[in-house]
Amino acid sequence: MRTDRLVAVLLLLQRREQVTAAEVARELEVSERTARRDLDALAMAGVPVYSTQGRGGGWRLVGGARTDLSGLTAGEARALFLVAGPAAAAAPAVRAALRKLVHALPEPFRAQAEAAASSLVTDPRQWGANRAEHRPPRFLDVLQDAVIRGVQVRLGYIDGNGTGTTRTVHPLGIVAKGPSWYLVTRTEAGRRTFRIDRVSSADPTDDPVNRPADFDLAGSWREIADEVERRRTPLEIQALCTPRGIGILRIGLGDRLDVGGTTTDGRIEVVIRGRDEYTLAGELAGLVEWVEVTGPPTVRAHLASIGNALVERYR
Repeated sequence: MRTDRLVAVLLLLQRREQVTAAEVARELEVSERTARRDLDALAMAGVPVYSTQGRGGGWRLVGGARTDLSGLTAGEARALFLVAGPAAAAAPAVRAALRKLVHALPEPFRAQAEAAASSLVTDPRQWGANRAEHRPPRFLDVLQDAVIRGVQVRLGYIDGNGTGTTRTVHPLGIVAKGPSWYLVTRTEAGRRTFRIDRVSSADPTDDPVNRPADFDLAGSWREIADEVERRRTPLEIQALCTPRGIGILRIGLGDRLDVGGTTTDGRIEVVIRGRDEYTLAGELAGLVEWVEVTGPPTVRAHLASIGNALVERYR
C-alpha cells in the first residue's frame, strides 16, 4: 500500500499550502511515524518538499511547486494507465494509485489516459485452468516495504517438508512467477530464495541491507530460474523430428526443447529435457509419428515397452 500512500501525500501537499505529519496521519489513517517516513521518502525520491521546525512548522512544496507529470509524453501516459483498468491484473493498490495520478496529468492527456485504463483486459489463466483467484501472500507488503527501505528482516519460514526455521535475511528483491511470489535475499549462507506464501513471520529490523553493488534482480532471477529448471529436468535425450512435428513439440515441451540442425533426410535434430526416463518416454510415446528418439538407449527401451503394452491392450 506504500505507493498508494505516497501518491496521496503528494496530492495532499498540492492541495494545501502546508501540512503537518499529524495531519497526514489523520488523513491517511496511519501513525505519525509512518507519515513522517512517507514525507521523508518523497524528499529522497526528488520531490521538492521540505520541512520547517517550530511553532507553525510543517511540510510544504518548495516555492509552492506543483508536480503535474508534465514530463510524460502522451504515449507514456497511455502506457502507464494501461495497467490501471478495472480488469487489469495489477494489484488494487497500484490501480488506485494510478487512477489518482490522472488528476496530476496535463489536461490534454487525461482523456486518453482514462480511455487507456478501460481499453485492455488481461486474463492470466491458461485455457483449461481452474478459476481460483490467487490472493497476494500475507507478508508481501511487509517484505516489499523492507526491500524498498533497505532493511534486514527477521524471517520465519516453513520449507516444503514442513520444517520451520527463523533467520535474519537481507531482502534484495521480490519476483512474481505465475501465481507465486518469491523473495530474493542475501544470507550468511549466500544468496537464497524464499516462497513468500511459506513465510510464517516477517519482522523488519533497523539494520541496513548489505546489497552487492553490482546486484541486478532480473539477472539474478534468470540464474535462479535456470538452476531450478536444471534440477527439475536433469535428463537430456536426443531425437530426430520431422519439420511438421516441431510446432507440436514446442507447444508440449516449451523451454525443455532445444532445436538443432537439419539432417540429410530432412529431419531436425532436437534435445529434450525431462525429469526421468520413464516419464519422458511416456510424454513422447504419442508422438511416434513425428519423433524418433536416438538416445540414450534406456529411453528407447522404455518406449518399446510402452509400445508393446499398448499393442497388448488394444489389439
